[in-house]
Amino acid sequence: MVLSIIKRSEKIFDALEAGVESHAGHRAVGALLVTSFIGSLVVIELNRQGMLPTPLAQVVPDSHLVAIQIAFNLLLCVEVVSLIMMLSHSISSSVGKQFELLSLILLRDVFKELAHLIEPITWDKVGPAMPAMAASAIGSLVIFVVIAFFYRAQCRLSITHDHLEQNTFIAGKKCIALGLLAAFIGIVGRSLMAFYNGVHLPSPFVSLYSLLIFTDVLLVLLSLRYSSSYHVAFRNSGFAVSTVMIRVALIAPPLVGAGLGAATALFTLAVTLAYNHFAAIMAKPCDLS
Repeated sequence: MVLSIIKRSEKIFDALEAGVESHAGHRAVGALLVTSFIGSLVVIELNRQGMLPTPLAQVVPDSHLVAIQIAFNLLLCVEVVSLIMMLSHSISSSVGKQFELLSLILLRDVFKELAHLIEPITWDKVGPAMPAMAASAIGSLVIFVVIAFFYRAQCRLSITHDHLEQNTFIAGKKCIALGLLAAFIGIVGRSLMAFYNGVHLPSPFVSLYSLLIFTDVLLVLLSLRYSSSYHVAFRNSGFAVSTVMIRVALIAPPLVGAGLGAATALFTLAVTLAYNHFAAIMAKPCDLS
């Protein structure tokens, strides 16, 4: 029964991944982002001109800059799907995707600060928001640079040399990823309903990172079923700590959050370099002569 569920989940995951990562899938996503951006601008302008019915006018913002925020939110949702799909391939690559997502969230926060201002925008309005905007922009740049070194430092090592066990481990990760995808869709749906009803909820990306903490811990425990190596357990646990710190960075004030995000990226790079060094030492035969 359990094996049947795992195999069915694996097929569903593979079909979704093939569709999302295909050329047609990329084109559809690009078209969605462009259409949503232009459509948001049009609807916002109609609202500014008083041409929308009252129920809709109360929901639609009146700042054109919100259209950029909406487009970025959709882009972040696309990146979340990519992150979830990456879980089945490599834990380290999925962690890299988490930081890619964080850097984009920081960039979105720059536009989010602007979206709170009333047009026309003047320096008197922008000035107080500049420290937060600058911190978010610089933090995203630091993370971007660190992640380039992080990907370069990746050392691909199989968690087990048994081919059957390796496939079983991958199948387990696909099931976890599929559950995470379903949970994120539910979070986004709940957020949209709350927004329509005028209820404020935490960002769905904050809730996502809360789920990722539990997902990372689950992956650590699952990996121990196939390998009890200390350096593997330490690396995966370190990555789980990184997810915790990203989650904290998202709810911290802008200046603190940007700095914490950049520091966490450096910590993750340090864990990777230490893991590579430890694995190289363990791979060398001991010379007792």
